Amino acid sequence: MALAEQSVQHLEEQLEHQSKNAFFRAEPQGMSAYPVAKAGWPFIGASAFTTFVLALSGLTYFAVAGLLVTFFICYFFRDPDRMTPNQPDAVISPADGRIVYTGVVEKSPFIDGPCLKIGIFMNIFNVHVNRIPFSGSIKDIRYFPGKFYSADKEEASVANEHNAVILETPKHQTICFVQVAGFVARRIICFIQKEDAVTCGQRFGLICFGSRVDVYLPADAVLDAAKGDKVKAGASIIGHLA
Repeated sequence: MALAEQSVQHLEEQLEHQSKNAFFRAEPQGMSAYPVAKAGWPFIGASAFTTFVLALSGLTYFAVAGLLVTFFICYFFRDPDRMTPNQPDAVISPADGRIVYTGVVEKSPFIDGPCLKIGIFMNIFNVHVNRIPFSGSIKDIRYFPGKFYSADKEEASVANEHNAVILETPKHQTICFVQVAGFVARRIICFIQKEDAVTCGQRFGLICFGSRVDVYLPADAVLDAAKGDKVKAGASIIGHLA
């Protein structure tokens, strides 16, 4: 209980500080010139080691190919710092990518009643680190095993492997953001827990190698993005809560 109270107090202090600025950093600025997500280091290490072995074996062309693969993995797992807009009731994109769906759905597995759904597709060239879309408290996290349809298809939202995070805002509104695995993606990473107090723009996980994130908002929320728009996690406004 003491830890929960400290988390809420920390969140309130952050919100008070943010109210004085047009933009804010949800987390301290990284010290690396080229920040890479921690989850990417095993992949980078394995690829670099394989490349080193190929080079020692005199397999020049394979070693060059391995080097290119290693560089691409570094690129894929890049984790740039972001400045988050400070606007009242603004919902910030949880993912980099292209909006492939917007609309009101009558029901969802995550929120009771009608809700506004926004689907964001991430291809392998997008930053795959996911960020919190709105400050609040994590009420539940639900993981569902599933299939691996292409993540830009609408049926992927509920049929594919996915991880749903349900958040309650300071005004007691409920929103949900769902990490959805894609055709290539086979690993969803989420490093927040139930009852955590979180800040808009804060990193909370990633999905490896092509995927999707769906956002479910109250039906009376105002949409500030359209199908086909390109958005950035922690930086682009996709809607406002009423």
